[in-house]
Amino acid sequence: MGNTILEVKNLKKYFKSPRGMVHAVDGVQFSIERGQTLGVVGESGCGKSTLGRCVLRLIEPTEGEVFFEGRDICKLKKREIKELRKEMQIIFQDPFSSLNPRKTVLEIISEPIVFNKLMPGASRAQIENRVLELMDTVGIAERLINAYPHELDGGRRQRIGIARALAMNPKFIVCDEPVSALDVSIQAQILNLLKKLQKEMGLTYMFITHDLSVVHYFSNDIIVMYLGQVVEKAPSDVLFKNPLHPYTRALLSSILVPKVGGNQDTIQLRGEVTSPIDPPDECRFAKRCDYRCETCEGSNPPLVEVEENHFVACHCVKPGENLLKKSGAVSAS
Repeated sequence: MGNTILEVKNLKKYFKSPRGMVHAVDGVQFSIERGQTLGVVGESGCGKSTLGRCVLRLIEPTEGEVFFEGRDICKLKKREIKELRKEMQIIFQDPFSSLNPRKTVLEIISEPIVFNKLMPGASRAQIENRVLELMDTVGIAERLINAYPHELDGGRRQRIGIARALAMNPKFIVCDEPVSALDVSIQAQILNLLKKLQKEMGLTYMFITHDLSVVHYFSNDIIVMYLGQVVEKAPSDVLFKNPLHPYTRALLSSILVPKVGGNQDTIQLRGEVTSPIDPPDECRFAKRCDYRCETCEGSNPPLVEVEENHFVACHCVKPGENLLKKSGAVSAS
């Protein structure tokens, strides 16, 4: 495993529906190095949040393996999963709905400490001191220790969610769109806080978002998801300078950046979106792709390495004969 803290192999999650099986996550695989951040991007409904919850076993995967520090957590029993929660945590998207409105800041942050017996034999005062330490770590004023969530703004509520996750002393945290419900000015504060915590505590993040500018700033590596599958994976700077998959290129072209001498060229996606319910064995992006061919409609392309540490799932992207590169990649750097 080397320095790899998390490795996901062929992970799948299907949901039953009246019309068939919804392939929410379908054969995803990736790994994350210790102390690094993996960004997960894609449009709404592509399976990002489901993937994050499967990795933590908040929902049970249909198939696949998730290795955390060499252990396949998909095979762990409930008691073992409870112990695992101390090392793997999550920060939710909506800081208001993820916090109990009937509990104070003190009760919310101390709950995981008490429930998991992280301070056996500790007095109430000692636990309160630990909560105050965590509040100081995430930038919440001591005077708010007895406040309720509804009395605080979104930024402070999200800081409470971060403090609650840190209370377990985790090694790995899934950040499920942690800033999407916040004002832009507050987003920057939370992102800087997460970066600071990562540097000081050696945390590893899986950062889920639909905001491409945020993921570029925050991530070491990025995977791009489309309808439950990974279509491209590369280091952050490489992906933004040289996107190879047609879907990635379309996403990056949508970022608004200043351009001298005219309007920015935006790739317009046309065509019908493939249904995630029992999808056929074909490229799921084919119906919206300008480069599609008979091969695309006859088989689903695997994720292959076309450049060093740059993986793409596209029949038209091959080492030495790259159709998309010939047409000119979109740069959003």
